[in-house]
Amino acid sequence: QGHLVESGGGSAQAGGSLRLSCTASGYTYASPCVAWFRQVPGKEREGVAAIYGFGDDAYYVDSVKGRFTISRSSTDDSFFLQLNSLKAEDTAVYYCASRTSWGKGDCFSASVGAFDNWGRGTQVTVSS
Repeated sequence: QGHLVESGGGSAQAGGSLRLSCTASGYTYASPCVAWFRQVPGKEREGVAAIYGFGDDAYYVDSVKGRFTISRSSTDDSFFLQLNSLKAEDTAVYYCASRTSWGKGDCFSASVGAFDNWGRGTQVTVSS
């Protein structure tokens, strides 16, 4: 049974940066689609960014475009989320997720139900 583990969360000032990492282990094949979601108490989990395949074909929710960058390692099944120009409203628990099936539309749907595997989350807190 594979699993995902996030790291790199923490606290930052508004305007600052953080880098989140997700390490995958125990999977037979690299996932064709990996993504980051976030959730604040009382709200639904929101898809933030996703990357399809093994290049730079990526999706971003409008609120993070130009500030966040998703990427994946070319040597193992790790993937990352670079968070720049942080805002207080970026405060949330961030989750990494992956799909075992191909399909760009589902990958970029930002839908929780489209993803099979989830990490446990890492807290990001941005103070203004």
